[in-house]
Amino acid sequence: MDLFSDEKQFFNLPNAELIYVPNFFTKEKADNYFKIINSETNWQHDDITVFGKTYKQPRLTALFGESNQTYSYSNITMYPNPFTATLNDIKQKVEGFSNYHFNTLLINLYRNGNDSNGWHADNEKELGKNPVIASVSFGEERPFHFKHRTIKTERHKLLLQHGSLLLMKGKMQHYWLHQIAKTKRQIQPRINLTFRSLVKV
Repeated sequence: MDLFSDEKQFFNLPNAELIYVPNFFTKEKADNYFKIINSETNWQHDDITVFGKTYKQPRLTALFGESNQTYSYSNITMYPNPFTATLNDIKQKVEGFSNYHFNTLLINLYRNGNDSNGWHADNEKELGKNPVIASVSFGEERPFHFKHRTIKTERHKLLLQHGSLLLMKGKMQHYWLHQIAKTKRQIQPRINLTFRSLVKV
């Protein structure tokens, strides 16, 4: 088994369900997945508009889906590619653990410390009322910052390890924001797979 269930961590947070499995995949499996995904993926580098200003998104992305349904955020509309055999293998393992079906995958490639993802919530209307988001990390470890929208004392940081799984559930996307911040350290690339399920709107 790739999964070490005894290392499963549950977080006691208001208005959220958060589960972290640091060694969801063995290092050998994670190394292999990183190489395959990095080489097979047709990465795109979109313009993003924030507060009226347009600039290159500070990361590369790709979208995969079971259907042709698009996914939109920050004035970007992404068109899905079909799941590869490798991505489908990972998806099945994540679904087996979470007992939840995902039909869409957004991948982010953080090339270095300058690449980031600012404070946001995965609360687009296509994700439904209380979305379940499964985040798998391969490559460089990056801190995952998350904070409650109104309870100012609820600010946390979690180092997402190579081969780890982070599961966000419940009302988390309504009440919490999260980010991957920039760093001046010289670091290696990180690939982040975020599985989600889109609904018709």
